[in-house]
Amino acid sequence: MCALANPVSNFSAQPTQSIEADRGYVASSMPDLLSDTPPLSYFEFWPTGLFYFPMKLYGLYLAARYGGLTLPTITDPLFDVGGFHGESKAQIHTQIPESLNAQFANTLPLTKIEGEATEITLKRALDLLAQHKLEYPIIVKPDVGMRGMGVQRVYAPEDIKQYIEKYPAGETMIFQEMYDYPSEVGLFYIRKPSEAKGRIFSLTAKYFSYVVGDGQTPLKQLIEEHPRYGRIAHVYLPRHEDKWDMVLDEGEQFRIAFAGSHSRGTIFKDGNHLITPKMEKAWDKLSKQIPEFYFGRFDVRFTNLEDLETLENIKIVEVNGAGAEATHVWDSKTKLFDAYKTLMRQYKYMFEIGAENKKRGFKPMKLKALLKHMNKAENLADLYPPTH
Repeated sequence: MCALANPVSNFSAQPTQSIEADRGYVASSMPDLLSDTPPLSYFEFWPTGLFYFPMKLYGLYLAARYGGLTLPTITDPLFDVGGFHGESKAQIHTQIPESLNAQFANTLPLTKIEGEATEITLKRALDLLAQHKLEYPIIVKPDVGMRGMGVQRVYAPEDIKQYIEKYPAGETMIFQEMYDYPSEVGLFYIRKPSEAKGRIFSLTAKYFSYVVGDGQTPLKQLIEEHPRYGRIAHVYLPRHEDKWDMVLDEGEQFRIAFAGSHSRGTIFKDGNHLITPKMEKAWDKLSKQIPEFYFGRFDVRFTNLEDLETLENIKIVEVNGAGAEATHVWDSKTKLFDAYKTLMRQYKYMFEIGAENKKRGFKPMKLKALLKHMNKAENLADLYPPTH
């Protein structure tokens, strides 16, 4: 599977001939947003507590202004916890109407029952996949997950068995069809309940991370010596520990990040200039078909940019609610002030929509219940199988 573009040829100081030789891996419909860009912004991998501290203060201000700290839990009032934090992906998927089945990935939940033998859980999983005719490779991930945690590709029943063995008992996992679309974006949509028309607030182009072999250098060294990957090698190396000594043939590409998550190593670039009126109209129409959906990000696989305007040949692999983020801020060209400015606009919309929905009769979650819910989600994150 190819990526939106080849990050190696754009970040590495390789000869021109090698760059041109790699162009076959570039999805031709996507522009190259990686050339002439810093490998990493200085704040891109700050500790989350440090980066989001100003946003927490701003959130408290908005809570006081709009009348409630937990208003985000009714920004999308029919989503579990409004999609704010620790939400169930399976529950959110139940809100998707049948009219949108063609655009959404087939998503199947399965709970690992306390005390149930692994073989029985595996049989239930295989029966579920057979019933819905899902073929390998398949994506498996936590129902309550964030930042790409616990996402794996599985190629055989034995892989599923290993995932089940490592998965926390009593919790639900999700099986999802894997679609061979080369490109992915994060498309953030916003509409106030009082508005007739919504807008695309953010468009993030996602570039999956690859290294290119030279016939001599081991994989571990290729990662460590790369201008970007080497500075965040701790993100990539653990998942490929069994392949550290592998030597790729000259020109051979090896994908080191699969999950479309920035924290898991995928490169995010600002694609807002790619938004068109036709695209905005199409996503406004789609979003309005989801009951009481006003605010969130679609993670979309596709082949050509035009697909984002026609909604043909696309698959939405996930829709996130109030906890979603305008992820184009993680473009290495983005200045810190501009990142905060974007997130503050996003937060303001989130509280405004929550306040409107409260006036419409929806009740925000109690703070104590929300904190308990969030704490459980954070604790679960440490128990999931590793991301591949």
